[in-house]
Amino acid sequence: MSITILGIESSCDDTSAAVIKDGVILSNVIANQAIHAEYGGVVPELASRAHQQNIVPVVDTAITRAGITNSEIDAIAFTRGPGLLGSLLVGTSFAKGFALAKNIPMVEVNHLQGHILVHFLKDKDKEKKQPEFPFLCLLVSGGHSQIVLVKSHLEMKTIGETIDDAAGEAFDKCAKVMGLPYPGGPVVDKLAKLGDRNKFKFTKPRVKDLNYSFSGLKTAFLYFLRDELKTNKNFIEENKNDLCASLQHTIVEILLDKLKKAAKQTGINEIALSGGVSANSGLRDAMIRSSKHFGWNVYLPEFAYTTDNAAMIAITGHYKYINKEFVGQDIVPKARFSI
Repeated sequence: MSITILGIESSCDDTSAAVIKDGVILSNVIANQAIHAEYGGVVPELASRAHQQNIVPVVDTAITRAGITNSEIDAIAFTRGPGLLGSLLVGTSFAKGFALAKNIPMVEVNHLQGHILVHFLKDKDKEKKQPEFPFLCLLVSGGHSQIVLVKSHLEMKTIGETIDDAAGEAFDKCAKVMGLPYPGGPVVDKLAKLGDRNKFKFTKPRVKDLNYSFSGLKTAFLYFLRDELKTNKNFIEENKNDLCASLQHTIVEILLDKLKKAAKQTGINEIALSGGVSANSGLRDAMIRSSKHFGWNVYLPEFAYTTDNAAMIAITGHYKYINKEFVGQDIVPKARFSI
């Protein structure tokens, strides 16, 4: 029996809808919210208002591009959390109305779980290699940095996570201090390619077990710039590329050090990368180098599915649909939602 899932993603500032059939992507539409760049970060109230404006046309476009009708949709999957409560509420409310009108089941999806299962999306035009269970996933985004042990499509366990700031936050906040535009991560990545990663040395945190910490690096970076600017007011402009390269190299080393430790402890060499920061070229290159050095089988997501998107919500909904994990009309979004 064929399974067609409509996915809805509205956890932060991107409104997205996707349609998949038997795990194959038919459409994936994303409406971005450029207005947040003016404020140097996402403004929750503006985000939720934009979701309200975008969700109907985005869903309509996704269904049209998929070449199906509403009556062919078997279930609607939506992001329940984690994320901005107002934004999540828009997606959840739409899913309730759509499911009620079409008399189809609803499937709640953990946004983080969706990032991991993006590796199981199928493309009708090409074959994609998928991780074998069990595998480790380094999940890195603006708000999360964690190592997840994935035993099956729906059985996952976090074995290491940040105790404060995430890697994405370190990129964005350090970029802001340097006067770079928001979001800072992609800009740092671009400038890092032009700089010397060994020009500046930043202390790496010492955190127990497999957990991460990036708040100390962020603070150290701030104080370093403050001290240098006292003697040279043009220090940032003169050294911007090298600063970005050194910062990126440090963050990547912190991420990979714990991932290597996790792989050694578990004996697992199936390693996946996911989340918004998985688009970072320095991190992707380091993963490829590690695969050759440690004999890992590494899985990198396509760039189109690194940021928040509804295709990852739909594929998670696909597996939950098979498992008959449905929710009722009394479901509410959750701002905090762990794996």
